Amino acid sequence: MIVVSAASGALGRLVVEQLLIRIPAKDIAVAVRSPESAAGFAARGIQVRRGDYDVPDTLPAAFEGADRLLLISSPELDPVRRTGHHRAAVDAARKVGVGAVVYTSFLDADTKADGVTAAHHVTEQALRDSGLGHTLLRHPFYSEAFLNAGLHSAVAEGELWDGTDGRGINTASRADLAEAAARVLIEDGHLDRAYDFTGARWTYPELAEVLTQVYGKPVRHRQRPEPTPGIQGWLEQQVRSGALERQTDDLGHILGRPPTALHQAVRELVPASGS
Repeated sequence: MIVVSAASGALGRLVVEQLLIRIPAKDIAVAVRSPESAAGFAARGIQVRRGDYDVPDTLPAAFEGADRLLLISSPELDPVRRTGHHRAAVDAARKVGVGAVVYTSFLDADTKADGVTAAHHVTEQALRDSGLGHTLLRHPFYSEAFLNAGLHSAVAEGELWDGTDGRGINTASRADLAEAAARVLIEDGHLDRAYDFTGARWTYPELAEVLTQVYGKPVRHRQRPEPTPGIQGWLEQQVRSGALERQTDDLGHILGRPPTALHQAVRELVPASGS
């Protein structure tokens, strides 16, 4: 039995779809905060269990009988609360004798314990201390944080503005990461390993060229002189610092193919028909 936690989220749903391609629905269970939100899974023969990170007492029953558990990290952004969620999940997995845990961590969580990696660093240590067999899937930022419907305005205006100074970005799509998780869950040979996932590195100047090709109209790259406000500005600062330029072959190795290229990602996330 494979149990997927936080399965009603965007990544969790994609993982379940990938599992359904590979194994019978009767061998899958999902742990979700609200079982009503997963009625579609139940209709397809998947076990739906209540497993709410905010209610730790629900987790043991949600994980019961799992040969492998995909522990998708909590959506909580506060590192203290997020760490609490993860500790409770690891404790529940140990209590009910889960066979192995596959955890969606974040790049550099093995060496850094601040900012984005804070809760992941602690969770990786908790898994090591738990005695549970486990696999760590360290994710980069999702491509969707950068490549989304907001690019329509750049195409309409013919200008793509950003504040990254042309530095490289190693994002990966949720679809690629979901497929990789499903493969690790059902394949042998991944126990007690850690994978550092990155997609194909790209830059905003390259993105402007791809938008031009996909939409058939000129889109010129422009460097923004002032920082972007909000989360987008924070992401651009991370890129400018070089924090997103690291590259590994781990994701392609697990997928058995190259990660989704920039051109394909733009076609999938921002279809030309939407212009």
